[in-house]
Amino acid sequence: MWRGAPSRFRAVFGGSPMSSGGSPRSLEGKVALVTAGTDGIGLAVAEALGVAGAQVFLSSRKQQNVERAVTHLRGRGLQVSGVTCHVGRAEDRERMVQAALDTFGAIDILVSNAAVNPHLGPTLEADEGTWDKVFQVNVTAAAMLVRLVVPHMEKRGGGAIVLMSSIAGYRPMAGLGPYSVSKSALLGLVAALSPELLPRGIRINGVAPGLIRTRFSQALWKDEAMREQALGALGAQRLGTPPEVAQAVLFLVAPQGSLVAGQTLLVAGGALARL
Repeated sequence: MWRGAPSRFRAVFGGSPMSSGGSPRSLEGKVALVTAGTDGIGLAVAEALGVAGAQVFLSSRKQQNVERAVTHLRGRGLQVSGVTCHVGRAEDRERMVQAALDTFGAIDILVSNAAVNPHLGPTLEADEGTWDKVFQVNVTAAAMLVRLVVPHMEKRGGGAIVLMSSIAGYRPMAGLGPYSVSKSALLGLVAALSPELLPRGIRINGVAPGLIRTRFSQALWKDEAMREQALGALGAQRLGTPPEVAQAVLFLVAPQGSLVAGQTLLVAGGALARL
């Protein structure tokens, strides 16, 4: 099967069923673009991809955050650069993609990690502006970023994309209605795009973290009683860490994950979820 496989099939699924893609430098020569890559899960993803050999281009809405993350990662000997970007704005997305191309000459990997949650409370108390903002940043921006990078991945013979969803996409969380629905939409976006992108040599998958120790989610875990309640509601054994999520992303974009496409991987400490 592999000997006569067309080149676009090999680009998506790897050149050999016995590929040694698990090497420490499995992303050598690749360029990765990571949105919201300056803190929490995004920073851990940027670091993991860099350690695996990729040149990493990251973004954040604030220049000081970009500078701090780039300095930190370069201090680890990684090839990293970055730019400010509000992913909800088309001109910012275009500028970010062009800056990555100008800096590293290519884009092989996209990790769409940026998200907002401006509403905490009953779902029907969220006004139309809130819904528009959540979907513009969490869903539409992800789709438009994929649209922007796909032609550049094709020029390289293929690529890999990960959209960051959440366990809330499977199991909507109390007080997080619009956010949860937007994360459900990302599950559908992965499933819809995969059969369109595979013939173009590009794999797209999702990662759905559970309760992770980040600043973004601290309202759910900082208080011990709240943390135990949230973990119990999810059926999870413990709080996760950003590096654990980053390793799941690394698997999906590296050669060792070359047979995985159109899936969303739940990284949630034993929590079970079905849509």
